[in-house]
Amino acid sequence: MKNIDFAAKKIYSLEKMAQIVSTWKLKSKTFAFTNGCFDILHAGHILSINDAAKTADYLIVAINSDQSVKRLKGEKRPINNEQDRASLLANLLVVDAVVIFEEDTPLKTISALLPDVLVKGGDYTIEQIVGAKEVLANGGNVIINPILEGYSTTNTIQKIKS
Repeated sequence: MKNIDFAAKKIYSLEKMAQIVSTWKLKSKTFAFTNGCFDILHAGHILSINDAAKTADYLIVAINSDQSVKRLKGEKRPINNEQDRASLLANLLVVDAVVIFEEDTPLKTISALLPDVLVKGGDYTIEQIVGAKEVLANGGNVIINPILEGYSTTNTIQKIKS
């Protein structure tokens, strides 16, 4: 019989995640961190998440709360609520933990956890990546994954509308 409840056990509060990270660090394990809205999961997200997972022993994915997504993307977003988005991500085998953050950026979460590797997908420079300064100052690395052309949640929504 398959354990179908494993994914729900991978969604944590920031406080619980910090405790788990402390355990990983005691065991000399590394962890990567990536974040986003992940409103409608698509191939570009999967590629970036898979690439992030290759950089450390564990991978934490942080997602914007529903209210945060609304502030960033507009009143009609998110399409999928935070619990559904967190569950979808937690069901990916390469994702070890999911954290939902309320702020517009993950700076508080990154500062609390201080990942070994901060991974962001897109056309950013290190100077533009929230938390990069903190991770680098702590001896960590910052990686920018290339985006998969033609994939975006906004494009998917436009395609559905037309």
